Amino acid sequence: MYQHILVAVDGSSTSDRALQEALKLAGELESRLRILVVVEPVLLSGEEQYIDYNEIHKAVVGYGRDVLKKAGDAAHQAGVEAETRLIESKGFGERVADVIVHEAGAWPADLVVIGTHGRRGFNHLLMGSVAEGVVRIATKPVLLIRGK
Repeated sequence: MYQHILVAVDGSSTSDRALQEALKLAGELESRLRILVVVEPVLLSGEEQYIDYNEIHKAVVGYGRDVLKKAGDAAHQAGVEAETRLIESKGFGERVADVIVHEAGAWPADLVVIGTHGRRGFNHLLMGSVAEGVVRIATKPVLLIRGK
């Protein structure tokens, strides 16, 4: 059925739930698992002479690596063969959803697992949804895991 499962994580409790579901599926189906973190460039408005973008970038990438280590450890504890991958999006025009869908096709995944916060109304308008973007453009099946 699903031999290659890609799960996108970001360190949130919702993505932790998605990871746990992906681990269950991968274990039951004896599938390979790829755990993905996408790092976006950081843009802050304000006095640029006071902002060290290199330090911010290092911190964001470091956080992504920490998330991947924790997820990889969870996979190891669950007895699931998993590989981890951190991808830095190329710029402000590239959406996280695009990166996830591209990685799913390039790997190639049979299934994409991603958490969704289930925002509605004004919060959805402001925050958007990576999961919704993935569902809209994915050519692979997508399993959405709802946050609490």
